[in-house]
Amino acid sequence: MKYTIEHALHYAYDSPVRSSTQYLRLSPRDTTRQKVLDWKLEAPGQPMRTQDGYGNVLHVMTVDRPVSEITIRAHGTVETSPTLDEPSDFTGATLSPLVFLRFTTLTRADEKLAALAETFRRRTGTLSGLRELAAAVHKQQGGHSAADMSHAFIACCRHLGVPARYVSGYAYSPKNGGEERMAMHAWVEAWVVDRWRSFDVAVDYPIGEGHIKIAVGADYLDACPIRGVRTGGGIETLSAQASVVANQ
Repeated sequence: MKYTIEHALHYAYDSPVRSSTQYLRLSPRDTTRQKVLDWKLEAPGQPMRTQDGYGNVLHVMTVDRPVSEITIRAHGTVETSPTLDEPSDFTGATLSPLVFLRFTTLTRADEKLAALAETFRRRTGTLSGLRELAAAVHKQQGGHSAADMSHAFIACCRHLGVPARYVSGYAYSPKNGGEERMAMHAWVEAWVVDRWRSFDVAVDYPIGEGHIKIAVGADYLDACPIRGVRTGGGIETLSAQASVVANQ
């Protein structure tokens, strides 16, 4: 399926920003299950394109003059495979899964999560066991955001010695004539036997053709769409809109 994606972010400040450096992860890469047909990033200046340590497309945006607002727009077309849970590593990725055993502040299991994880310890070496764990996390964390549920599942996996990583991207589901407006979505990939397997804990289902992968990392902070520093600006107000449209 081909999807047209539009994502716009507008930052307004109550006093001028004197300088700003922002790291943008808003551009998808080809994987074994998705192909980027076209993509464009529009932002102040000319953001420098590079690649971070996880293989994500990274743009470094620098604003070196006073501004009271910043607008960033990412848009393009991506084609995905209809196969459920198809491998989705970035093309040419070589990073060891063991990197994703490291705990972070956002993925450290508290007493409640650790106790839940322990009930699945004997089955963590199997895909079915991890699917059951994801379902249990979904039930326990119901009502939380996709990011929070993803962090909870990652915490459980790492507690049990299973490499797991955070994935940011877009998700599509037919609604109101085929268009879904939503913020960016989040899911998890866990290493099972010999490859990454996908877990959309928010809906308790593996990823399918409606998932468009943007970035991976140890947690949200490694894969978030925008992160950086600024001087000045005072109070910041963010307006964001995202849409994913299926092209029949």
